[in-house]
Amino acid sequence: MTVVVSDASPLNYLVWIGCEHVLPKLYERILVPAVVLHELEESGAPEKVAEWTTHLPEWINVSTDHPDTKTADVYGLDGLDPGERHAILLAINEHADLLLMDERAGVRVAREHGLTVTGTLGILLQASERGLLDMDAALRDLQATAFRCTPALIEEIRRRAGNAGLSR
Repeated sequence: MTVVVSDASPLNYLVWIGCEHVLPKLYERILVPAVVLHELEESGAPEKVAEWTTHLPEWINVSTDHPDTKTADVYGLDGLDPGERHAILLAINEHADLLLMDERAGVRVAREHGLTVTGTLGILLQASERGLLDMDAALRDLQATAFRCTPALIEEIRRRAGNAGLSR
């Protein structure tokens, strides 16, 4: 079975735009550190996301393991937020096949440790390639949230999704 670990950002944005349904179709099960779940429940979270955390789907497995500070220091994770630290350590400890994460610093550190990483846009692209969602609608909805990326990256994802559709 494929082991997938997620940080808060991809879950947040996919739930926010109503595309979380693609996750179990792409990955079957997702491990989420408890601290990441807490981040998704915080008062600043979109209401839809906070509500989702109160009724987690069965394909979400919450890990309550708490890595010690020394372990985070050994891996050079001390500059990352708690969710990123815990997600990376869980991915390392579980020998994850994939880590879902958007934040550049966390992605860089995760890749330095040999982890394969994809973010919200990568998930949407993969889902589009499998015919699980309308990419234009998903990107339009994503751009209406607090998600940050360059317009050029959005256009690149649109182009890649369009090319994938043409190659079928």
